[in-house]
Amino acid sequence: MATMKAIQMHKFGGPEVLKFEDVPLPKVEKGDVLIRVHAAGVNPVDWKIREGYNKQASLPMIPGWDFSGVVEDSDGVEGGWKKGDEVYSRPDISRNGAYAEYIVVRASEIAAKPKSVDHIKAAAIPLAGLTAWGALFDTGKLSAGQKILIHGAAGGVGSLAVQFAKWKGAHVIGTASSDNQKFLHEIGADESVDYKKTRFEDLVHDVDMVLDPIGGDTQNRSWQVLKKGGILVSLVQRPSESEAAKFGVRQAHVFIQPNASQLTHIAELIDEGKVHPIVNKVFPLAEAGKAQEFSKAGHARGKIVLRVV
Repeated sequence: MATMKAIQMHKFGGPEVLKFEDVPLPKVEKGDVLIRVHAAGVNPVDWKIREGYNKQASLPMIPGWDFSGVVEDSDGVEGGWKKGDEVYSRPDISRNGAYAEYIVVRASEIAAKPKSVDHIKAAAIPLAGLTAWGALFDTGKLSAGQKILIHGAAGGVGSLAVQFAKWKGAHVIGTASSDNQKFLHEIGADESVDYKKTRFEDLVHDVDMVLDPIGGDTQNRSWQVLKKGGILVSLVQRPSESEAAKFGVRQAHVFIQPNASQLTHIAELIDEGKVHPIVNKVFPLAEAGKAQEFSKAGHARGKIVLRVV
């Protein structure tokens, strides 16, 4: 049986449950494409699943739902994909992931990778990019001239959200630590708040939208900065309907599904130089446990990526 190297987990737990081992090469079913993974993005959902936040996940499993690579086999699929095509994707989270030399994904889930960046930077885009895009535009309906507060603006989702919002013509306010204040302005933020020194609600008022990838107390304090009719969009927990009603605003929780057409649009923005993926640190595939712990610490600027090739 043909095998490949992959990170596989046989039980839930700490980073030690991630095993670098030989596993069977994935089988290509009708409508699937076999991809040689060059780089895989690391996201908070990865270590949350590893720790057992979703006990429904089948084990053993290969984590990682963010990658860039090259088509290896695409026998008869729609879309015209052929061997050697460079692609990237946020694939179906219910299937084995990209912490591996190869991954099988549905042809409908992949898009041509941005030509202007390498696989490392391309792998930093799909999940964070689709999350930011969906939250801002599909759910939040952000438009030119509106004002948005983005929490965790230096992170994987936040750094892309700042750039997307600025491209759209919004007035962007971001929260980040002292070390990232200059960085926020470099990627397009109009205003920045050092959350370690200042309570954001003392400075920010009458925004049309809050993007919340943090939850908890940060979310609770965000209601008061919204203007009437504004919207709080959370990526981590469903906001309180009663609190939204109390402040006369709207609320939403988003979890993004694969979307090849949006990835194509994002790739165009990157190739046009309007958006720049930010990679904070690169780990070899065998050190996925270290990469996930770095992610869990919550201080990464931009994304963390595993180098597979």
